[in-house]
Amino acid sequence: MAKASEAYVRAGEREVRISSPERVIYEATDTTPGVTKLMVAEYVASVEDGLMRALRDRPTALERWTSGVREGMKLATGPQDRNADAFYQKRVPKGAPDYLESVEITFPSGRTADEICPTEIAVPVWCAHMGTLTFHPWPVRRDDVDHPDELRIDLDPQPGTTFADAVRVAGVARELLADLGMTGFAKTSGNRGIHIYVRIAPQWDFAAVRHAAIAFGRELEKRDDGVTTAWWKEERGERIFVDYNQNTRDRTIASAYSLRPIAGAPVSTPVSWDELASLASPGEFNLFTVPERLAADGDPWAAIDDEHHSLQPLLDLWDEHPVELNFPPDHPKMPGEPPRVQPSKKVESHWDAEGNRIPD
Repeated sequence: MAKASEAYVRAGEREVRISSPERVIYEATDTTPGVTKLMVAEYVASVEDGLMRALRDRPTALERWTSGVREGMKLATGPQDRNADAFYQKRVPKGAPDYLESVEITFPSGRTADEICPTEIAVPVWCAHMGTLTFHPWPVRRDDVDHPDELRIDLDPQPGTTFADAVRVAGVARELLADLGMTGFAKTSGNRGIHIYVRIAPQWDFAAVRHAAIAFGRELEKRDDGVTTAWWKEERGERIFVDYNQNTRDRTIASAYSLRPIAGAPVSTPVSWDELASLASPGEFNLFTVPERLAADGDPWAAIDDEHHSLQPLLDLWDEHPVELNFPPDHPKMPGEPPRVQPSKKVESHWDAEGNRIPD
Protein backbone atom coordinates (compact mmCIF):
# COMPACT_ATOMS: atom_id res chain seq x y z
CA MET A 1 0.00 0.00 0.00
CA ALA A 2 1.35 3.41 -0.97
CA LYS A 3 2.25 5.68 1.90
CA ALA A 4 -0.19 8.55 2.45
CA SER A 5 1.19 11.91 1.40
CA GLU A 6 2.05 14.54 3.98
CA ALA A 7 3.80 17.88 4.35
CA TYR A 8 4.94 20.09 7.21
CA VAL A 9 4.26 23.76 7.87
CA ARG A 10 6.38 25.90 10.17
CA ALA A 11 4.11 27.49 12.78
CA GLY A 12 5.96 29.51 15.37
CA GLU A 13 8.31 27.11 17.14
CA ARG A 14 6.62 24.00 15.80
CA GLU A 15 6.39 21.95 12.63
CA VAL A 16 2.77 20.98 12.02
CA ARG A 17 2.02 17.91 9.92
CA ILE A 18 -0.49 18.35 7.10
CA SER A 19 -2.05 15.19 5.67
CA SER A 20 -3.23 15.01 2.05
CA PRO A 21 -1.53 18.37 1.31
CA GLU A 22 -2.41 18.19 -2.40
CA ARG A 23 -6.18 17.99 -1.79
CA VAL A 24 -7.94 20.80 -3.67
CA ILE A 25 -9.95 22.95 -1.26
CA TYR A 26 -10.87 25.81 -3.61
CA GLU A 27 -11.13 25.20 -7.34
CA ALA A 28 -9.60 27.73 -9.71
CA THR A 29 -11.72 30.70 -10.82
CA ASP A 30 -11.30 33.22 -13.63
CA THR A 31 -9.25 35.42 -11.29
CA THR A 32 -7.62 33.03 -8.80
CA PRO A 33 -5.78 29.71 -9.13
CA GLY A 34 -6.84 26.61 -7.24
CA VAL A 35 -6.01 26.27 -3.56
CA THR A 36 -4.77 23.10 -1.90
CA LYS A 37 -4.98 22.03 1.72
CA LEU A 38 -1.29 22.78 2.14
CA MET A 39 -1.82 26.31 0.81
CA VAL A 40 -4.59 26.87 3.37
CA ALA A 41 -2.29 25.79 6.21
CA GLU A 42 0.53 27.99 4.88
CA TYR A 43 -1.87 30.91 4.65
CA VAL A 44 -2.92 30.48 8.29
CA ALA A 45 0.73 30.46 9.40
CA SER A 46 1.49 33.54 7.30
CA VAL A 47 -1.16 35.73 8.97
CA GLU A 48 -0.12 34.85 12.51
CA ASP A 49 0.05 38.44 13.79
CA GLY A 50 -3.49 39.35 12.78
CA LEU A 51 -5.13 35.98 13.29
CA MET A 52 -3.77 35.45 16.80
CA ARG A 53 -4.84 38.96 17.74
CA ALA A 54 -8.36 37.79 16.89
CA LEU A 55 -8.18 34.31 18.46
CA ARG A 56 -5.73 34.33 21.34
CA ASP A 57 -7.22 33.02 24.59
CA ARG A 58 -10.74 32.89 23.12
CA PRO A 59 -12.93 29.78 23.00
CA THR A 60 -13.19 29.11 19.28
CA ALA A 61 -15.56 27.00 17.20
CA LEU A 62 -14.25 25.61 13.93
CA GLU A 63 -16.03 25.67 10.57
CA ARG A 64 -14.68 22.53 8.90
CA TRP A 65 -14.88 21.90 5.15
CA THR A 66 -13.02 18.62 5.06
CA SER A 67 -13.83 17.89 1.41
CA GLY A 68 -13.19 21.41 0.20
CA VAL A 69 -15.57 24.03 -1.18
CA ARG A 70 -17.72 23.31 -4.22
CA GLU A 71 -20.85 24.90 -5.62
CA GLY A 72 -23.94 23.40 -4.01
CA MET A 73 -22.17 22.15 -0.90
CA LYS A 74 -24.02 22.73 2.37
CA LEU A 75 -22.92 23.69 5.86
CA ALA A 76 -24.75 21.89 8.67
CA THR A 77 -26.55 24.25 11.04
CA GLY A 78 -28.34 21.66 13.15
CA PRO A 79 -29.11 17.95 13.67
CA GLN A 80 -31.44 18.02 10.68
CA ASP A 81 -28.45 18.55 8.36
CA ARG A 82 -26.80 15.16 8.86
CA ASN A 83 -25.91 14.83 5.19
CA ALA A 84 -24.28 18.26 4.93
CA ASP A 85 -20.79 18.64 3.49
CA ALA A 86 -19.34 20.85 6.25
CA PHE A 87 -20.00 21.36 9.94
CA TYR A 88 -19.23 23.40 13.05
CA GLN A 89 -16.88 21.78 15.56
CA LYS A 90 -17.67 23.13 19.03
CA ARG A 91 -15.69 20.60 21.02
CA VAL A 92 -12.00 19.69 20.91
CA PRO A 93 -11.60 17.12 18.10
CA LYS A 94 -10.17 13.70 18.83
CA GLY A 95 -6.46 13.40 18.18
CA ALA A 96 -5.68 17.00 19.17
CA PRO A 97 -1.96 17.64 19.87
CA ASP A 98 -0.84 17.99 23.46
CA TYR A 99 -0.01 21.69 23.00
CA LEU A 100 -3.64 22.51 22.16
CA GLU A 101 -5.39 24.12 25.12
CA SER A 102 -9.12 24.35 25.79
CA VAL A 103 -11.60 26.11 28.05
CA GLU A 104 -15.04 25.09 29.28
CA ILE A 105 -17.93 27.11 27.91
CA THR A 106 -21.66 26.94 28.65
CA PHE A 107 -24.27 26.81 25.89
CA PRO A 108 -27.69 28.52 26.18
CA SER A 109 -29.16 25.10 26.99
CA GLY A 110 -26.98 24.89 30.11
CA ARG A 111 -24.84 22.12 28.65
CA THR A 112 -21.08 22.61 28.75
CA ALA A 113 -18.21 21.72 26.45
CA ASP A 114 -14.45 22.02 26.25
CA GLU A 115 -13.75 24.24 23.25
CA ILE A 116 -10.45 24.98 21.55
CA CYS A 117 -8.71 28.04 22.98
CA PRO A 118 -5.81 29.08 20.70
CA THR A 119 -2.69 30.22 22.52
CA GLU A 120 -0.16 29.88 19.67
CA ILE A 121 -0.27 29.85 15.87
CA ALA A 122 0.41 26.11 15.68
CA VAL A 123 -3.14 25.51 16.94
CA PRO A 124 -4.95 27.24 14.03
CA VAL A 125 -2.52 25.60 11.59
CA TRP A 126 -3.39 22.18 13.05
CA CYS A 127 -7.06 23.14 12.72
CA ALA A 128 -6.41 23.88 9.03
CA HIS A 129 -4.97 20.36 8.77
CA MET A 130 -8.35 19.22 10.12
CA GLY A 131 -10.19 21.03 7.33
CA THR A 132 -10.96 24.29 9.11
CA LEU A 133 -11.42 27.35 6.90
CA THR A 134 -13.23 29.75 9.22
CA PHE A 135 -12.56 30.39 12.90
CA HIS A 136 -15.46 31.50 15.10
CA PRO A 137 -14.13 32.91 18.38
CA TRP A 138 -16.41 33.84 21.27
CA PRO A 139 -16.30 37.50 22.38
CA VAL A 140 -14.72 36.45 25.69
CA ARG A 141 -11.32 35.47 27.05
CA ARG A 142 -10.53 32.21 28.79
CA ASP A 143 -10.14 33.83 32.22
CA ASP A 144 -13.79 35.02 32.19
CA VAL A 145 -16.03 33.23 29.72
CA ASP A 146 -19.25 34.87 30.93
CA HIS A 147 -18.35 38.54 30.39
CA PRO A 148 -17.60 39.64 26.79
CA ASP A 149 -14.77 42.05 26.10
CA GLU A 150 -16.10 43.15 22.71
CA LEU A 151 -19.28 44.48 21.17
CA ARG A 152 -19.83 43.14 17.65
CA ILE A 153 -21.81 45.14 15.11
CA ASP A 154 -22.74 42.97 12.15
CA LEU A 155 -23.98 44.94 9.13
CA ASP A 156 -25.71 42.37 6.93
CA PRO A 157 -26.89 43.49 3.46
CA GLN A 158 -30.36 42.20 2.60
CA PRO A 159 -31.60 41.38 -0.92
CA GLY A 160 -31.76 44.54 -2.98
CA THR A 161 -28.83 46.17 -1.17
CA THR A 162 -25.14 46.18 -2.03
CA PHE A 163 -21.72 46.25 -0.44
CA ALA A 164 -21.70 50.00 -1.15
CA ASP A 165 -24.81 50.35 1.05
CA ALA A 166 -23.02 48.50 3.85
CA VAL A 167 -20.03 50.83 3.46
CA ARG A 168 -22.31 53.87 3.75
CA VAL A 169 -23.99 52.52 6.88
CA ALA A 170 -20.60 51.63 8.38
CA GLY A 171 -19.63 55.28 8.03
CA VAL A 172 -22.77 56.31 9.91
CA ALA A 173 -22.00 53.69 12.56
CA ARG A 174 -18.53 55.13 12.99
CA GLU A 175 -20.00 58.58 13.60
CA LEU A 176 -22.46 57.18 16.13
CA LEU A 177 -19.67 55.38 17.98
CA ALA A 178 -17.66 58.59 18.10
CA ASP A 179 -20.66 60.41 19.58
CA LEU A 180 -20.81 57.70 22.24
CA GLY A 181 -17.09 58.05 23.00
CA MET A 182 -16.20 54.70 21.45
CA THR A 183 -13.69 53.57 18.83
CA GLY A 184 -14.72 50.91 16.35
CA PHE A 185 -12.55 48.69 14.15
CA ALA A 186 -13.96 47.56 10.81
CA LYS A 187 -13.40 44.48 8.66
CA THR A 188 -14.98 42.96 5.60
CA SER A 189 -17.03 39.86 6.29
CA GLY A 190 -15.45 38.04 3.37
CA ASN A 191 -18.71 38.32 1.49
CA ARG A 192 -20.95 41.43 1.19
CA GLY A 193 -21.18 42.49 4.81
CA ILE A 194 -19.11 44.57 7.20
CA HIS A 195 -18.27 43.86 10.84
CA ILE A 196 -17.36 46.53 13.38
CA TYR A 197 -15.78 45.52 16.70
CA VAL A 198 -15.55 47.65 19.84
CA ARG A 199 -13.42 46.49 22.75
CA ILE A 200 -15.35 46.84 26.01
CA ALA A 201 -14.54 46.38 29.68
CA PRO A 202 -15.44 42.76 30.57
CA GLN A 203 -17.90 43.65 33.32
CA TRP A 204 -21.24 43.07 31.60
CA ASP A 205 -22.87 39.74 30.83
CA PHE A 206 -24.14 38.55 27.44
CA ALA A 207 -27.65 39.87 28.08
CA ALA A 208 -26.36 43.40 28.69
CA VAL A 209 -24.06 43.36 25.65
CA ARG A 210 -26.94 42.14 23.47
CA HIS A 211 -29.15 44.96 24.77
CA ALA A 212 -26.38 47.43 24.00
CA ALA A 213 -26.27 46.08 20.43
CA ILE A 214 -30.04 46.49 20.08
CA ALA A 215 -29.80 50.07 21.36
CA PHE A 216 -27.00 50.79 18.90
CA GLY A 217 -29.04 49.35 16.03
CA ARG A 218 -32.06 51.43 16.94
CA GLU A 219 -29.99 54.61 17.04
CA LEU A 220 -28.53 53.69 13.67
CA GLU A 221 -32.05 53.27 12.28
CA LYS A 222 -32.81 56.85 13.33
CA ARG A 223 -29.77 58.16 11.47
CA ASP A 224 -30.16 56.15 8.26
CA ASP A 225 -33.48 54.90 6.88
CA GLY A 226 -31.59 52.17 5.04
CA VAL A 227 -31.01 50.33 8.34
CA THR A 228 -33.21 47.81 10.15
CA THR A 229 -33.16 45.73 13.33
CA ALA A 230 -36.18 43.63 12.26
CA TRP A 231 -35.52 39.99 13.12
CA TRP A 232 -37.97 38.57 10.57
CA LYS A 233 -36.71 38.70 7.01
CA GLU A 234 -40.11 39.62 5.62
CA GLU A 235 -39.98 42.87 7.62
CA ARG A 236 -36.44 43.97 6.72
CA GLY A 237 -37.03 45.23 3.19
CA GLU A 238 -34.09 46.44 1.10
CA ARG A 239 -32.05 47.62 4.04
CA ILE A 240 -28.91 46.77 6.00
CA PHE A 241 -29.78 44.49 8.90
CA VAL A 242 -27.97 45.09 12.20
CA ASP A 243 -27.76 41.54 13.53
CA TYR A 244 -27.85 42.29 17.25
CA ASN A 245 -28.06 38.58 18.07
CA GLN A 246 -24.42 38.13 17.12
CA ASN A 247 -23.82 39.33 20.69
CA THR A 248 -25.82 36.46 22.19
CA ARG A 249 -24.18 33.57 24.02
CA ASP A 250 -22.79 30.96 21.58
CA ARG A 251 -23.38 33.13 18.50
CA THR A 252 -20.12 33.93 16.75
CA ILE A 253 -18.78 35.78 13.70
CA ALA A 254 -15.98 34.73 11.35
CA SER A 255 -12.76 36.06 12.85
CA ALA A 256 -10.47 38.60 11.28
CA TYR A 257 -8.17 36.86 8.76
CA SER A 258 -10.46 33.82 8.46
CA LEU A 259 -11.01 32.31 5.05
CA ARG A 260 -14.61 32.03 3.88
CA PRO A 261 -16.10 29.05 2.02
CA ILE A 262 -16.73 31.01 -1.19
CA ALA A 263 -15.10 30.62 -4.60
CA GLY A 264 -11.85 32.58 -4.83
CA ALA A 265 -10.84 31.96 -1.18
CA PRO A 266 -11.91 35.39 0.17
CA VAL A 267 -10.74 36.53 3.60
CA SER A 268 -12.54 38.51 6.30
CA THR A 269 -10.06 41.38 6.30
CA PRO A 270 -9.48 44.28 8.72
CA VAL A 271 -9.40 47.67 7.01
CA SER A 272 -8.81 51.25 8.07
CA TRP A 273 -11.81 53.57 7.98
CA ASP A 274 -10.29 55.59 5.14
CA GLU A 275 -9.69 52.43 3.15
CA LEU A 276 -13.21 51.16 3.76
CA ALA A 277 -14.75 54.40 2.53
CA SER A 278 -13.11 53.97 -0.86
CA LEU A 279 -13.37 50.17 -1.13
CA ALA A 280 -15.35 49.15 -4.21
CA SER A 281 -15.29 45.39 -3.66
CA PRO A 282 -14.06 43.15 -0.83
CA GLY A 283 -13.14 40.46 -3.37
CA GLU A 284 -9.60 41.76 -3.68
CA PHE A 285 -8.87 40.43 -0.18
CA ASN A 286 -8.16 36.72 -0.52
CA LEU A 287 -5.71 33.98 0.36
CA PHE A 288 -3.26 35.23 -2.26
CA THR A 289 -3.29 38.95 -1.45
CA VAL A 290 -3.82 39.24 2.30
CA PRO A 291 -0.50 37.78 3.54
CA GLU A 292 1.49 40.26 1.46
CA ARG A 293 -0.78 43.09 2.58
CA LEU A 294 -0.31 42.18 6.24
CA ALA A 295 3.47 41.84 5.87
CA ALA A 296 3.81 45.16 4.06
CA ASP A 297 1.35 47.37 5.94
CA GLY A 298 0.75 45.63 9.26
CA ASP A 299 -2.59 44.87 10.85
CA PRO A 300 -5.12 47.75 10.78
CA TRP A 301 -6.38 46.35 14.08
CA ALA A 302 -2.99 46.54 15.81
CA ALA A 303 -4.33 49.06 18.35
CA ILE A 304 -7.66 47.34 19.05
CA ASP A 305 -6.65 46.26 22.55
CA ASP A 306 -5.27 49.64 23.59
CA GLU A 307 -8.57 50.85 25.05
CA HIS A 308 -11.61 49.08 26.49
CA HIS A 309 -14.77 51.17 26.54
CA SER A 310 -17.73 51.37 28.87
CA LEU A 311 -21.07 50.05 27.62
CA GLN A 312 -22.97 52.43 29.87
CA PRO A 313 -23.84 55.01 27.18
CA LEU A 314 -25.54 52.29 25.13
CA LEU A 315 -27.19 50.73 28.17
CA ASP A 316 -28.60 54.15 29.04
CA LEU A 317 -30.14 54.22 25.57
CA TRP A 318 -31.55 50.74 26.12
CA ASP A 319 -33.13 51.88 29.40
CA GLU A 320 -34.94 54.62 27.47
CA HIS A 321 -36.63 51.96 25.31
CA PRO A 322 -36.22 48.53 26.96
CA VAL A 323 -38.35 46.62 24.46
CA GLU A 324 -37.08 43.11 23.86
CA LEU A 325 -36.48 41.64 20.40
CA ASN A 326 -36.43 38.02 19.26
CA PHE A 327 -33.63 35.66 20.21
CA PRO A 328 -32.18 33.00 17.87
CA PRO A 329 -34.42 29.93 17.59
CA ASP A 330 -31.91 27.67 19.36
CA HIS A 331 -32.13 29.78 22.53
CA PRO A 332 -34.69 29.27 25.29
CA LYS A 333 -37.72 31.56 25.15
CA MET A 334 -36.78 34.67 27.14
CA PRO A 335 -38.93 36.98 29.31
CA GLY A 336 -40.49 39.80 27.31
CA GLU A 337 -39.50 38.26 23.97
CA PRO A 338 -42.00 38.74 21.13
CA PRO A 339 -43.77 35.65 19.76
CA ARG A 340 -41.52 33.35 17.77
CA VAL A 341 -43.77 33.22 14.77
CA GLN A 342 -43.42 34.81 11.36
CA PRO A 343 -45.47 38.05 11.51
CA SER A 344 -47.45 37.24 8.36
CA LYS A 345 -48.55 33.95 9.96
CA LYS A 346 -49.33 35.30 13.41
CA VAL A 347 -52.91 35.04 14.70
CA GLU A 348 -53.19 37.52 17.57
CA SER A 349 -55.76 35.50 19.48
CA HIS A 350 -53.33 32.58 19.75
CA TRP A 351 -50.77 34.55 21.83
CA ASP A 352 -50.87 36.10 25.31
CA ALA A 353 -49.42 39.48 26.32
CA GLU A 354 -46.07 37.86 27.19
CA GLY A 355 -45.62 36.37 23.73
CA ASN A 356 -46.45 32.81 24.81
CA ARG A 357 -48.58 30.48 22.71
CA ILE A 358 -52.02 29.89 24.24
CA PRO A 359 -52.74 26.13 24.31
CA ASP A 360 -55.60 24.96 22.12
